[in-house]
Amino acid sequence: MTDGAGAQIFDDTDRGRLRSLVQTDGDREPLAVEAPYTGESVGTVPRCAPGDVERAVERAREAQKSWATRPVDERASVLQSVADEVLAHRAELFDLVQLETGKARFDALEEVLDIVATADYYARRGPDFLASKRRTGAIPLLTKTVEHAHPVGVVGLIEPWNYPLTLAVSDALPALLAGNGVVLKPAEATPFIALRAVELLEAAGVPEGLVGVVTGEGERLGEPLVAGVDHVTFTGSTAAGRDVAATAGEQLTDASLELGGKNAAVVLADADPETTARGLVNGAYANAGQLCIATERVYVERDAYESVLAAFVDATERRDLGATYDFGPDVGSLISERQLETVESHVADARERGATVETGGEHRPDVGPYFFEPTILTALPADATAATQETFGPVVSVVPVDDADEAVARANDTDYGLHASVWTGDPDRGERVGQRLEAGTVTVNDAYRATWASTDAPMGGVGDSGVGRRHGRRGIAKYTEPQTVATQRGHPLATPASVPNRLAAAGATAGVRAVRAVRNWSPLGSE
Repeated sequence: MTDGAGAQIFDDTDRGRLRSLVQTDGDREPLAVEAPYTGESVGTVPRCAPGDVERAVERAREAQKSWATRPVDERASVLQSVADEVLAHRAELFDLVQLETGKARFDALEEVLDIVATADYYARRGPDFLASKRRTGAIPLLTKTVEHAHPVGVVGLIEPWNYPLTLAVSDALPALLAGNGVVLKPAEATPFIALRAVELLEAAGVPEGLVGVVTGEGERLGEPLVAGVDHVTFTGSTAAGRDVAATAGEQLTDASLELGGKNAAVVLADADPETTARGLVNGAYANAGQLCIATERVYVERDAYESVLAAFVDATERRDLGATYDFGPDVGSLISERQLETVESHVADARERGATVETGGEHRPDVGPYFFEPTILTALPADATAATQETFGPVVSVVPVDDADEAVARANDTDYGLHASVWTGDPDRGERVGQRLEAGTVTVNDAYRATWASTDAPMGGVGDSGVGRRHGRRGIAKYTEPQTVATQRGHPLATPASVPNRLAAAGATAGVRAVRAVRNWSPLGSE
């Protein structure tokens, strides 16, 4: 699939091999996949039916039975092998990610490295997270209480097109380590990268059938997938997330949802303009702004506004657009004509309302059909579409504010709460300001990578940005069912038939007092 030099090669053999991983009960209509760089067809995959989803869940559930019995250290070893396979095939993965998404190659690199970091993290830390743990019993020395973590069964993953490799695999890894099976529904635009990822998982030692892929429209496949699995993880728009949550609620299926964002950057007066500008271009234009934690709003204290804006405009104008399979271009393509129309409409609305386009603001068909210039808006009215709705493109507004209090208030004036950043010469102050921002994650003096790459810490949003977390202990605990087993030594905690209830009540009260005294006096309460 690659010549090792970055030139994309994706032939009929590759397409046929990957399509064969989608198991359907009979012939299915083809679903065409487009290459954003050119607008040409990449190939087709089956348009699966609800029955195909049910059978994929059945296969995963059958394979999960033996997978869950394997020692957790063996499963962790498979995750390390996943990291090895991904690194060994990185150039091929870069090509395929770029082919289906149109992103710049460095953005594809982020996807590959994230999988390696996630696999390594859960292989090292996951067994401890899953280990049975002693809990405080009802009565010191007499009650032994242990918490066990069992796999939920089969996990459903509904993943988006913007980061199709990292989200599909990095969400699957903790689920697999916990002993679950997985059924993945990739976005319609990016099925081949998901299928290639499953090949690599199986090459690393994941049993065949344990991870299944169903291809097709979410409107058709989402409901049977949510109904059939034991936990669903969804990453995508808030509107689609509400639908998934409603279906999960009806089915009593546990769910974690990472949804949209209208992420803000707070720039304090003591921030270095050049350093801040370098960070802002990364936060605003990574993956052409098609990133759920991308910066779309920047609030700058007035004393620094002019210098920060000038540096940001200069850094933005140095970003190179390109449709090549190498590390040259900084910014790639939007995913589709629909996404281009959204970005164009947000910029057009801003212009009509009197906003100033400091740089960018134009469609670039000379580069590729869906390319759009990195764009900075100023004087953007607070009720403009680009100020209130997620653009999901390379468009960012810059607004002067009187002080940090106003910046925080403006940043928090949104229904979303996924990510934010703070820029300052005083990191301690930055942390204090960051804690006031109503967002699931906040990065000080970096756009997003420092937070995202902190795999030991939870990642997710508040408000309309979702529920649940990925990464860290919480990122694997959600794929487990906790079970408490309490063993009572001596007599059971029941009243003997010969003892009147009045005396039993007095004895129970005295017992509680005694237990409190023991726990406050000695470490016996931990037994």
